[in-house]
Amino acid sequence: MAHDSLTQTSLPIRVSTNGRKWVVLITYLVNALFPLLWLTTSAFKTNLEIQTQPFALPATWQFQNFSNAITISGLHQFFLNSVIVASLATAFNLLVTSLASFVIARESFPLRKTIFTAITAGVLIPIVALMVPYYTIIVNLGIYDRLLALIVTYAAINIPISTFLISSFMTAIPRELEDSAEIDGCSFFQRYSRIIMPLARPGLITAGTFSFIYCWNEFIYALLLTSSRSARTVQLAIRFFTSQFRTDYAGMFAAIVLTMIPTVVVYIFLHDKIISGLTAGAVKG
Repeated sequence: MAHDSLTQTSLPIRVSTNGRKWVVLITYLVNALFPLLWLTTSAFKTNLEIQTQPFALPATWQFQNFSNAITISGLHQFFLNSVIVASLATAFNLLVTSLASFVIARESFPLRKTIFTAITAGVLIPIVALMVPYYTIIVNLGIYDRLLALIVTYAAINIPISTFLISSFMTAIPRELEDSAEIDGCSFFQRYSRIIMPLARPGLITAGTFSFIYCWNEFIYALLLTSSRSARTVQLAIRFFTSQFRTDYAGMFAAIVLTMIPTVVVYIFLHDKIISGLTAGAVKG
């Protein structure tokens, strides 16, 4: 009887706890999805509907907003610039950080941990604090207002987090595999390319995805290091939908929706590898 009474008493408490949990989760879900849904529906409205009926559905779905955002503003050129910058910066970042992580994780030399700490400590430095040094370096290199300036800068900014993620995987790889490869005559580069790199692929995919998303969405350094239309990225181009006397909200929202597509597609196709990469790195590292 006492056991049954205790069970009946604990049941409402458990139900109440589960109810509060679902309320919190649904609240977070609504907060995350509502701005996205509002932005998407607003992209199909006219400027007048956006200003007078911001939370109503469009009276007529304006699909031409997307074509106007591409043709009138030349968004296709800026898309191409962003693809070039994000892809090359990510590739360059992975090349540098995978080599650095291989040396740090698999080789023994003095100050190894100190160098690793110094590199990964860059995660704690605000990006805005590095604006003056990066601007000075880019100007002195003579590559200001060129896509190369953004490629080099973005690749460098993502070095700390990429090194941290990739080195976690490389450290967890059994050293016996590398020792066997050395016995078979593998050189330093062969151990890196044929043994360690394939086994550290989840870490490379995770680091590369984070790097690509950052490069695609970055705005501050694109504004700082470029000035002409030819070097303008898609995030910077959205800013020019606003002029001194008029703001094309419909075209701006349509452009924003279009710019979200690449990162959403990348995450949809790679989210399993990203999640497994983060969890494996957290456990093994």
